[in-house]
Amino acid sequence: MAQFRNFRMVGYVVYGRGSFNQLDEILAPRRNGDAPMIFLVDHFFENNALLNRIPLRGKDKIIMADVTYEPKTTQVDKLARELKAEFGNVSGIIGIGGGSVMDLAKAVALMMTNPGSSADYQGWDLVKQAGVYHVGIPTLSGTGAEVSRTTVLTGPTRKLGMNSDFTPFDQIVLDPELTANAPANQRFYTGMDCYIHCIESLEGTYLNEFSKSYGEKALQLCREVFVEKETWDAECDDKLMMASYAGGMSIAYSQVGVAHAVSYGLAYLLGTKHGIGNCIVMNHLEEYYPAGVAEFKGMVERHNIHIPQGICQGLTENQFDIMMNVALSLKPLWENALGTDWEKIMTREKLRALYGRL
Repeated sequence: MAQFRNFRMVGYVVYGRGSFNQLDEILAPRRNGDAPMIFLVDHFFENNALLNRIPLRGKDKIIMADVTYEPKTTQVDKLARELKAEFGNVSGIIGIGGGSVMDLAKAVALMMTNPGSSADYQGWDLVKQAGVYHVGIPTLSGTGAEVSRTTVLTGPTRKLGMNSDFTPFDQIVLDPELTANAPANQRFYTGMDCYIHCIESLEGTYLNEFSKSYGEKALQLCREVFVEKETWDAECDDKLMMASYAGGMSIAYSQVGVAHAVSYGLAYLLGTKHGIGNCIVMNHLEEYYPAGVAEFKGMVERHNIHIPQGICQGLTENQFDIMMNVALSLKPLWENALGTDWEKIMTREKLRALYGRL
């Protein structure tokens, strides 16, 4: 008998320009006595007017989250430990920022109620306790982290998500106004994360009508923004925010592929941020996604974006081995991309050659 995936989705979604202004009313029924709401805010917003719009009550606290590098298990554990020491318990964790802050907020919420280290839960369905109430408010569009059932962390031995039914946000607030002032390069790299995981989902062996429906819509919106529009405007922010949501829903019932698997190795060893890492890898994947890579290169040229080259030059064989071990541990990604015989196709020698070209 077939076993169908039964996955949990985000509890509540509010979308629209200015919807951030409803945050106080959204949080009110979830407040637990005097236990505070903790706002993890992307350090990009240091001294930004957005901070004055956060509805602080009682002991509520804003913590500026340093996401210069992608979230680490040590960072998650430290935050959870400090919050427990200061407050005992909290009413909720609210992440405001890009994909790294989304992942950080989900992970800290889980570690407020689960014992040990977040590194213990890197994998599939290892989390046993529901976390505290957690809300995602993206200020960049593309990662799909606002809807995913994972929180991707760099741990002591690997870069891997805490994939569980307890991970998705209880509430997300999708306000395109919050993405308006994103730096053009960052907006492109993050938007391409969405484009790339749509290509990987739509051309993968795990494809089904559920993931296809969302993936095709997300891909259409990405093309409207990055291929058809002449200048960036508010409509682009609206469309890319919905592309991010739909793209995240697409991979919820399928998987990503080669670009993501290889970029995880870059992130683990070199600290390469996720969006730009995917772009660096996608630039060299004609063998696997020929039409997608051609379109990707056209968008890079059209938007005058610089994709770094030669980032693996000068690495030792031991360092290449570390990256390959991280990438090859992501079996569902490879199976989605290349089928059940993927290990015969993506040999260590072939992967080593690919890393050597990056």
